[in-house]
Amino acid sequence: MFFALAEGLFMECNLGCKRKVMLSKVYQIPTVIAWPTIFSNEEGQRIHTLFLHCSRRSFCFTPNTLYLFSVDITNCLFLNMKAFTVFSAVLAAYAQSATAAAAVKGAAEGFAKGVTGGGSATPVYPTTNAQLVSYLGDSTPRVIVINKTFNFRGTEGTSSGTGCAPWGTAANCQLAINGAGGWCQKYEPNAPSASVTYDNAGVLGISVASDKTLIGEGAAGIIQGKGLRIVSGAKNIIIQNIKIEEINPKYVWGGDAITINNADLVWIDHVTTYHIARQHIVLGTLASNRVTISNHYLDGRSDYSATCNGYHYWGLYFDGSSDLITFKNNYIYRTSGRAPKVQGNTLLHAVNNYWYDNGGHAFEIGAGGNVVAEGNVFQNIPAVVETPIAGQLFTAPSVAANAACSASLGHVCQVNGFGSSGAFNSGTTSFLNNFAGKNVASASAYGSVVASVTANAGFGKI
Repeated sequence: MFFALAEGLFMECNLGCKRKVMLSKVYQIPTVIAWPTIFSNEEGQRIHTLFLHCSRRSFCFTPNTLYLFSVDITNCLFLNMKAFTVFSAVLAAYAQSATAAAAVKGAAEGFAKGVTGGGSATPVYPTTNAQLVSYLGDSTPRVIVINKTFNFRGTEGTSSGTGCAPWGTAANCQLAINGAGGWCQKYEPNAPSASVTYDNAGVLGISVASDKTLIGEGAAGIIQGKGLRIVSGAKNIIIQNIKIEEINPKYVWGGDAITINNADLVWIDHVTTYHIARQHIVLGTLASNRVTISNHYLDGRSDYSATCNGYHYWGLYFDGSSDLITFKNNYIYRTSGRAPKVQGNTLLHAVNNYWYDNGGHAFEIGAGGNVVAEGNVFQNIPAVVETPIAGQLFTAPSVAANAACSASLGHVCQVNGFGSSGAFNSGTTSFLNNFAGKNVASASAYGSVVASVTANAGFGKI
């Protein structure tokens, strides 16, 4: 695979012509082994040998990467025109395929429909933590491709102090960081004290500015020890095909994977979150407007949890003052609560998701939470919704009741599927008109959900 790396660079190529040439473009080939396959004839092998030698002399060759320079080759003496023609054609084809590989796959459904992120900006490939932070936070529209693990653990030091153990002192119970606000004293004054040592990098995520696309390449795009923050008016953002993991999993208040607060037009797609201190995804109290979360894998397996049983409690928290959330084709696995908690002034469309193996409750609906849940599958979920319900809920309870969706959602709602799970039956329709005139995701029958979601949700699946 080739991709544009730089323009206007000078290098000296001491092969016959012995002259300094102006490079119009620079291309990177991640694997040198592919060259004999690309150029199988004698002339092709000659191209490979001479360019490899030239790159070595220019200190542009690494054990895993060959940097190949597109120059005015006709001014040099080591290639004939036929070989140059073959070389140019292959180079152009691979450059085109690389651009396609860096592009967003698919398009957002539902409330974030129309989001473009960094649009057609030339992809950039950060290689250091500092570059990643800079690209995400600057004011330039960007397509940012990550193809390695960015490990932030230890980069900002650690903090130690006295926290508390509100949920028990067993080895697999999460502890709470007290924090500057004195959380333990305010909210858990009777909890036993506990010593805590946590990684500072995890507490606050990387700021993501407007007009950004962050894409992982294959199954290689991983961020460890630090989450993402889409806040302070940021808008038009796409996060696709990455994994966020290992954010102080032992400590509540040690950091969230994805925070959205005071934002608009955000699409989270094919993302995996794992081993997180608190919320896997949180929408804060300020308006986050139009958000779509799709094909997400919330992996709640953990050595530490607030329920002390290896099931993560703090899953999804939707608390905005004016939020529209499409939640589709997601896999929520081994949680024990808040999956999701919905309140504030939030309109949530939960469609074609798969909840599996929950140790407590899935939905928690507080005042101001308005939820349509259709076409989902709940397997081994003791309490699909925590009671009492302070908000409003429509669970697509029957074919007759589901016809009420047509006027506002544009389709007849789909019944949900259940296996070894608790009751989930509410026919409140008074809020359905809140969907009218908005971009609403389509819904499929629940019969295909399990196979589709388990095959496609999470990073490395596109």
